[in-house]
Amino acid sequence: MRTCVIGGGSWGSAFALHLGRKNIDTRLWIREKDIYEDAVRFRENKIFLPGAMFPSSVSFFNDEKEAIESSEIVFIAVPSKFCRNVYTKIQPYLTSKHIIVSLTKGIEDGTLKRMSEVIGEVFSSHFTPRIAVLSGPSFAREVAAAHPTAVVVASKDISLAKEVQHFVSGSNLRAYTSEDILGIEIAGALKNVIAIAAGISDGLQFGDNSRAALITRGLAEIARLGITLGAKRETFSGLAGVGDLVLTCTGQLSRNHYVGTEIGRGKRLEKVVSHMNMVAEGITTTLSGFQLAQREGIEMPIHEQAYLVLYKDKDPRTALQDLMARKLKNE
Repeated sequence: MRTCVIGGGSWGSAFALHLGRKNIDTRLWIREKDIYEDAVRFRENKIFLPGAMFPSSVSFFNDEKEAIESSEIVFIAVPSKFCRNVYTKIQPYLTSKHIIVSLTKGIEDGTLKRMSEVIGEVFSSHFTPRIAVLSGPSFAREVAAAHPTAVVVASKDISLAKEVQHFVSGSNLRAYTSEDILGIEIAGALKNVIAIAAGISDGLQFGDNSRAALITRGLAEIARLGITLGAKRETFSGLAGVGDLVLTCTGQLSRNHYVGTEIGRGKRLEKVVSHMNMVAEGITTTLSGFQLAQREGIEMPIHEQAYLVLYKDKDPRTALQDLMARKLKNE
């Protein structure tokens, strides 16, 4: 099969590199003209994935139509805030024969829709899209370095999930399958909010006890919302749930944890973001996650405090103190 990866950031580039190592004919679409030209010239994404050299099986494109042409599986790895626009741009070049796999971990601002829902909304007026999502603990740099990684592929059509599973699995990446596309997407998106909270705690030098508490209670919040929306409880004990949550809250490569750490050290969000060349999805997901909880009437105190710190300038130390002062209850 020939495949296409839409998105030349760190994750899209790393995933294209992985597929290329499997000798799959892979086309990587890169939006930024300078990064595209560098990739063609040096076979490296010097901005988002420096040091990782693409094999000859990966080719680079700056035109969406040319990238998608003749591809059978299209992986989309762009930040959630750009997804609807990108989906709209590539829609004319796709048909019901294509498999569309979302690699994005986020919730659309405003609509509060998951990425698979946005895909369905954009494409359904033209054809019924065959949709899967891929998630799990998978730092781009480690995938690019061929470190052993496990992910989960979810689709309402389990046969489709299995097809993608076999397509992406290899000696360094093992995929599992799930039919709980809702739970996989909710877990993948909201873990970034808890990572920001854990980073704030670390920035305040509160230590391992505090981080462990935030991870554990954060998982309870994510599962509470996900189950209310219709997800399966066991999803949150898996790779896309606790697996990705622990990685993002503790790993040194986590952008969201970095954002939280810098805020905990006293920096304002605007200044932190201005020094980053990659998107930390948890910033916008903090707002959308809080709004989802409000809409569903679900108590999510960590998400609420993260929202107040990021969007209402609440002092981080006060926010964590307020979490500790909440009414005592059963676990």
